[in-house]
Amino acid sequence: MRIGIDARFLGPGSKGLGRYTQKLLLHIQEIHDEHTYVIFLRKENESLFVSDDPRFTKVIADYKWYSLAEQTLFVWTLLRAKCDLVHFPHFNVPLMYYKPFIVTVHDLILLRFPTHKNSTRSRALYWLKYQIYKLVIARAISGAASIIAVSDFTRNDILEHYTVAPEKVIRIYEAGSDISKNTQGKSLATEAVRSIIESQQKYFLYVGNAYPHKNLDGLVEAFAQYKIEHKESQAQLVLVGRKDFFYKRLEQHMRRISDTYAITLSECVVILDTIDNVSLELLYQKAHAFVFASLYEGFGLPPLEACSYGVPVLSSQVSSMPEVLGDAALYADPTHAKEFARAMSVIDTDQELRVRLRERGPLQAQKFSWQRMAQETHSLYRKYASSKKR
Repeated sequence: MRIGIDARFLGPGSKGLGRYTQKLLLHIQEIHDEHTYVIFLRKENESLFVSDDPRFTKVIADYKWYSLAEQTLFVWTLLRAKCDLVHFPHFNVPLMYYKPFIVTVHDLILLRFPTHKNSTRSRALYWLKYQIYKLVIARAISGAASIIAVSDFTRNDILEHYTVAPEKVIRIYEAGSDISKNTQGKSLATEAVRSIIESQQKYFLYVGNAYPHKNLDGLVEAFAQYKIEHKESQAQLVLVGRKDFFYKRLEQHMRRISDTYAITLSECVVILDTIDNVSLELLYQKAHAFVFASLYEGFGLPPLEACSYGVPVLSSQVSSMPEVLGDAALYADPTHAKEFARAMSVIDTDQELRVRLRERGPLQAQKFSWQRMAQETHSLYRKYASSKKR
């Protein structure tokens, strides 16, 4: 069977989708079978996929995600490749592609949070984008031979929103990161990170973007209340993510919170732009606790990464987080800043809890495996191939 994999998301710039695609390609190559694979890549990430396995062929599909070219020209590229099955690792399947495919759905965030705040576009353009999104994902789900959901939470969300046979939606977990494997022999941490570590002040860590569903507005408000209750504390809140429109808007919110609580958040909240793996690993290793107040997650990679480092994790109690983190985290309601602030105090001062979470974290992270993800995905490919032979 000739299997296509849409790897246009491959690379660190695509965040979780890029990592998912990278891990899928890495571990699929470890599985020896009779299939051949066509890997669709953009010019900018073509060099990131290297394989001496003759089963794998690269095809340039230099079409931007969510673009008109993706919906039109990409279809012809796919058809010319003559694949028996194509795996799309995201919902953006071209509407006119009519041959068999499998799609991975990571979450339904834009259905759950269809607000203008999620976009930097005008309201009219956002409305148009939202309508197209609903059409594309509905077509992907209805037309797929199988749908991969990255958690039971996401699987149930799909079944709740769409009329689809339950046996068609398969839960295949993602996994945490193996950051340490990418740091050996690399340069020293950035100056900003070394400064945080060398100050020897404890800090709460958050890693991720500042999209509205991540609820960083609520997190910084909870931290402000924590600081008011612990006036003697020198603790910092360190936020790591690409400084885009949403982080800039967060800085404006921080100024409003500072005025409300008569506290200067700019002195105790540090926002770091996207950093290298050496710096990120050091931040995880030295963090006093990891805090995650997200309102919705299909899986939630960063808190699981924190678990793997033995960092005590305080997480929101909603969506997939209890499923992924199990008993390796302290949970709180992310919609109530006072409750989240109290939980920050608990994870800060309760030494027995901290020891327990440090012990449980790595054990919880070990329950998830990228290799297993690829193996279970490959089983879907094999299942489809077998059905065609009958």
